[in-house]
Amino acid sequence: MDTNSAMADFVSIWKLIYNQLIMSIAREILEELWNTNLTYKGIRVNIFGVPHFGKYSRKDLQTTINRLNKKGVIEKELAGIVLSKYGKEYVRKKFDSLKQFNKPENFSKDRNLLLMFDIPTARKHEREWLRWHLKKFGYIMVQKSTWVGPSPLPKEFRDYVKQIKLDKYIKTFKLAKPYK
Repeated sequence: MDTNSAMADFVSIWKLIYNQLIMSIAREILEELWNTNLTYKGIRVNIFGVPHFGKYSRKDLQTTINRLNKKGVIEKELAGIVLSKYGKEYVRKKFDSLKQFNKPENFSKDRNLLLMFDIPTARKHEREWLRWHLKKFGYIMVQKSTWVGPSPLPKEFRDYVKQIKLDKYIKTFKLAKPYK
């Protein structure tokens, strides 16, 4: 065995050991950074700003990622998981459906409008959006899909509800006396 060959073997073994050592140190550093408990807008995130999904099991996350991948919403790449072209369009539509409305300044405090809805499960996202806005407008829940609050709802809100075709699932009734 010549000296150059022995030296090359020694160097390759040393590189392997060195890389293992550096990778284990790097892994520990990255794990610590990942497990850092910070919050951003009320959501737990790590040092990189990536949300923690602590309430979900690893299996549930993997199943969801696989399902999104099969549907073409995300793609797995060398750099990690990214939104596909279809996924970007899907998310854009979801964000558009989340148009936000503010409570008008001159809004009545009298709860004289009864609002009932029966939105299909397939449109759960829009149902949650509606509930959130009803709370924002000062409505209170009488039953799961029955709310009472100030009248009238803001015009631009009503127009938007028609635009996203939720109006056919919603009925409103003007009360003779305000609800207490």
